[in-house]
Amino acid sequence: MTFYLRHYWKDERLSFPSTRNKSMTFDGRLIQKIWVPDVFFVHSKRSFIHNTTVENITLRVYADDNVLFSLRVTVSAVCFMDFSQFPLHTQNRSLELESYAYNEEDLMLYWKHGNKSLNTDEPISLSQFFIEEFSASSGLAFYSSSGWYNRLFINFVLRSHIFFFVLQSCFPAMLMVMLSWVSFWIDRRAVPARVSLGITTVLTMSTVITGASASMPQVSYIKAVDIYLWVSFLFLLLSVIEYAAVNYLTTVEERKQFKKRGKVQPHIFVFPYSVNSKNPYIPTIDSAQLKRKKSLKGNVGRTILKNNHVIDTYSRIVFPAMFIVFNFFY
Repeated sequence: MTFYLRHYWKDERLSFPSTRNKSMTFDGRLIQKIWVPDVFFVHSKRSFIHNTTVENITLRVYADDNVLFSLRVTVSAVCFMDFSQFPLHTQNRSLELESYAYNEEDLMLYWKHGNKSLNTDEPISLSQFFIEEFSASSGLAFYSSSGWYNRLFINFVLRSHIFFFVLQSCFPAMLMVMLSWVSFWIDRRAVPARVSLGITTVLTMSTVITGASASMPQVSYIKAVDIYLWVSFLFLLLSVIEYAAVNYLTTVEERKQFKKRGKVQPHIFVFPYSVNSKNPYIPTIDSAQLKRKKSLKGNVGRTILKNNHVIDTYSRIVFPAMFIVFNFFY
């Protein structure tokens, strides 16, 4: 984060009598010769003062012994976040400033204009978060070796960009689960079609979970998005197990029917046709056979429904209903 850090204090030693100039401005070279607050960022990993084209430091001394010390600084700080509700989460975090050497008895830090001390010209937006609001506060920090220190807080309320994670993770998982429901409408005897569909959705879902885990923060606890992805994966596994149960029960049912009928007797099928009067060697299809073909075409839907197992029939309703309920409570 890059911002302007301005310090205000009074130093009677720097006051000067003047009727024409109310203040005098100096660059960073005078900083080494006078006293300035030794403020540092508590959880900073890396901080630096900008120096293009010159060092971005300004010191302004007023005639009434007021001093303004301003610098442009970039801070990379440690931010402890709770990702248990990721990506549907809001984080309340703060950037902390404190004097390094002077405790509460030597130096008092406070915001000059309270909450109005923080302002920005443009809305602040991060790559993965919205900054809904920020505020200023102050407190104390205790160290057993040196006592109490004044500490200033810049508080942020961060809200994650939900649409990006939904588009990258949740939406593909939802499509895979819906695609697995197609197998419930395929004939139970079409083993290659149903098995290949189930295995394809499971492998695709595994790829989605692996990609999502690689692009998200690595934490030791379960995140909300992990629950959604693994529950979706469970739905895919259940659809594969459902067909395994259907196939097994179908095989058992056919064996029982075969035992009841005993040995199958050979049958001779006679195809009726009429002889063409002009050419007796060319048979013509009987009108009754044409009627049977038309009736078979009309009963294709009934035949498919009749050949489906009762588990498939219930799965067409139970699986979508359970997934809708899960999404509702999620």
